Amino acid sequence: MKYENVLTICPYCGAGCGLYLQVLDGELVGVLPCESHVVSQGKLCVKGWNAHEFVYDKERLTKPLIKHNGTFEEVSWDKALDIIVRKFKEYVEKYSPDSIGVLSSAKCTNEENYLMMKFARAVLGTNNVDHCARLCHSSSVVGLGASFGSGAMTNSIGELENCDCILVTGSNTTEQHPLVARYIMRAKEKGAKLIVVDPRAIPLSRFADFHLRQRPGTDVAWINGFMNVIINESLEDKAFIQERTEGYEEMAETVGKYTPEYVESITGIPKENLIDAARTYARSDRAALVYSMGITQHTTGVDCVRSCANLAMLTGNVGKPSTGVNPLRGQVNVQGACDVGALPNVYSGYQSVADEKIRAKFEEAWKTKLPPKPGLTVVDMINAAYDGKMKMMYIMGENPMLSDPDIGHVKEGLNNLESLVVQDIFLTETAQLADIVLPAASYAEKSGTFTSTDRMVQMVRKAIEPVGESRPDWQIICSLAKRMGSNEFEYSSPADVMDEIASLTPIYGGMAYDRLGNGLQWPCPSKDHAGTPYLHKDKFSRGKGSFAALEFKEPAELPDEDYPLNLTTGRIMFHFHTGTMTRRTEILNREVPMGYVEINPVDAEKLGVADEEQVLVQSRRGEISIKTLITKRVPEGVIFIPFHFVECAANVLTNPAVDPVAKIPEFKTCAARIKRVERKKL
Repeated sequence: MKYENVLTICPYCGAGCGLYLQVLDGELVGVLPCESHVVSQGKLCVKGWNAHEFVYDKERLTKPLIKHNGTFEEVSWDKALDIIVRKFKEYVEKYSPDSIGVLSSAKCTNEENYLMMKFARAVLGTNNVDHCARLCHSSSVVGLGASFGSGAMTNSIGELENCDCILVTGSNTTEQHPLVARYIMRAKEKGAKLIVVDPRAIPLSRFADFHLRQRPGTDVAWINGFMNVIINESLEDKAFIQERTEGYEEMAETVGKYTPEYVESITGIPKENLIDAARTYARSDRAALVYSMGITQHTTGVDCVRSCANLAMLTGNVGKPSTGVNPLRGQVNVQGACDVGALPNVYSGYQSVADEKIRAKFEEAWKTKLPPKPGLTVVDMINAAYDGKMKMMYIMGENPMLSDPDIGHVKEGLNNLESLVVQDIFLTETAQLADIVLPAASYAEKSGTFTSTDRMVQMVRKAIEPVGESRPDWQIICSLAKRMGSNEFEYSSPADVMDEIASLTPIYGGMAYDRLGNGLQWPCPSKDHAGTPYLHKDKFSRGKGSFAALEFKEPAELPDEDYPLNLTTGRIMFHFHTGTMTRRTEILNREVPMGYVEINPVDAEKLGVADEEQVLVQSRRGEISIKTLITKRVPEGVIFIPFHFVECAANVLTNPAVDPVAKIPEFKTCAARIKRVERKKL
């Protein structure tokens, strides 16, 4: 009998908590927390404690599948790969490289995402590569990049404990990032002020000094209101603004009209509360702003992120410990997938595909010509498939049939493809539409690295052999590339891939497996560099921080007479993303086995619906049948649906309208209505 504990990283949210996988005679039997881990410190959330359970689920994919007459049949790896390669070559020759789209994955390692984007560009010849960051934090990448020069969390998770003030907006932190919330609670215990801006009465709001409940989609307005108060009361950091920023005058002129009274008329936030909260934030020596997808998932997502950056710069809360603008990434490696170039417009390290010098560097390294035009986003790919312009898609570890907006449209687009290849650990809702499915290894069955929300690159260590005939994603990609005729995918291990990433990516330049025992935060430009706990010390990555003069714009769709309710969506404590892993975990699924719609008691009374009553929720895109949860967690006129549940998929309803720059859909607000289900008489 052989027992061992294998140190690795939790596969769920972007906190990047360390845990040990317990292995007995080669089988995964449990999980233990890691006391020495910089973030989790011997703690885990309920998902982390159960992160082993789905690995042996009876529905794991164990052999390649090919659909024949509408039914999947098991085939050999050689047959599946040969068919895929034949299709790739056929579509490249018959149509063009851009007739193919590739989706990478925030659930896969840095090395796998790097290889996927290299495969798309160097083998297929297209920049049509994207992943789910488009749907969660593309606004952060664009917005913070424009304001600061870097689109990542400015500070480290642990620094939150020593803040004087923490402003949390668009983040249900205790449910979505529980181990991050611990540091917020520690700060609160030390006397820090807590400001929560959220339409819902989330658990964190119980501990807040101020809970401002804005109308969904009005974030630019209330942030402008904060800045109006701060400037009018001379609470801004004049020296910081003078020495380290540009564009202040234009921004100040714009926010001049956003008086507390005017902001109240837009957002519903009482002016007195707005004023007091703004003063509290501005008067704190170390104030941190924490946000998540409640800020980013709007047609004005980039404006919302840049507004957050404006507020931090206005008060000098950037470039020093326990301050900054801190987006919490939703998936374990969504930061890393962006870092290593699984995006349509950049290579690894956010190096533009349109820049001739940068492109020449990658062409020399990869020994091939590369396409100069940025590719399509995931939303654009689905639209192109719907329009018949995209012929084939290769999807790794993504489930757009639950995660993307307006699922009905997504299904029509995917069904319109001539070929769909899906590579995953389960037969997801998206995989069910594929003509070829490849079985991938889980996080417990491979090695590599994940990059957490605070830019910490950490080791993922193989604990067990892959289930059945499943293979690590990096090996599958390399097999396809070699069969396509490439000689540039000869790697003996993921360590070789990381070495290549470091050689081409300045922010990862000092990364190597023998240095990652305790993790390293980028930028880490050289092998003797210790990593960077917080960004923008002394100067911003772009030189001077850039203020943006931003006017409030309404969401793309507002409640009206036909659809009088405002629908918002999100995650809950016991489930993750599309539920592929958590709904196959008995303890988690037992706690919340089915979706629900939160309705305020006043709205429920008007509609004549009872608690736990089955109702129809409808939008202009479709309808779902779902049980009610009558609660004051949502204000009047607002309903909330978690998006994890295929039986009542919230994204049947959501609006596919996108931010014009980041191309992120507006998941956080759309018009909806509730209809009672007519009961048939016996």
